[in-house]
Amino acid sequence: MWLTGRLVPDFKTITDFRRDNGAAIRAACRQFVPLCRKLDLFTDAVVVIDGSKFKAVNNRDKNYTPAKLQRRIEQVEESIARYMAAMDAADRQEGEIAQAKSGRLQDKVAALREQLRQFRAMEKTIKDAPDQQVSLTDPDARSMATSGKGSGIVGYNVQAAVDTRHHLIVAHEVTNLGYDRGQLSPAWPGRHGRRWAMRRSPPLPTAATTRARTSCSASKTA
Repeated sequence: MWLTGRLVPDFKTITDFRRDNGAAIRAACRQFVPLCRKLDLFTDAVVVIDGSKFKAVNNRDKNYTPAKLQRRIEQVEESIARYMAAMDAADRQEGEIAQAKSGRLQDKVAALREQLRQFRAMEKTIKDAPDQQVSLTDPDARSMATSGKGSGIVGYNVQAAVDTRHHLIVAHEVTNLGYDRGQLSPAWPGRHGRRWAMRRSPPLPTAATTRARTSCSASKTA
């Protein structure tokens, strides 16, 4: 903030910069790892592995599990019943205002019934999903619990291996499992080949899905 004189970019500035300069950013990242090796920054064999949750583009309203879908269905059914009662009350009244109100209520009920139909159709899709979870915007993203109560996110779990001396990320793995249990082996740098064990220098990080990387970058920008 001091260097930029408290210049505040709008929300699209960083996103546009990353989009317009993607090739240059990737080239810089490729050069970063050889540079660290040349400076002997990857000389220690001791690394610490931990997971971090990254929010996806997919918001929570576009993520469905059987329990979530059932709650949404119940909410829609309650809204329909409430509007139907209001329509009955409007029908007992006279005048143009009452008729206009009744017409608006009918439109709302029709929209809710269409939403209910979509939810009913989604029940089979969720049931057929391997983990009984569906994300509409970002299909690979999954609902994950966080430390704060009621602050769960839809996103990814990024496992990062960091060397203990210089605190540099030497390898990482992106998963959509919301827990760290069983993630030690996939994120361990040694699994990427003998070069790590022989030279104590990590390979270029292996990529997960392109969608996961894009979502993680978008969440950092937000």
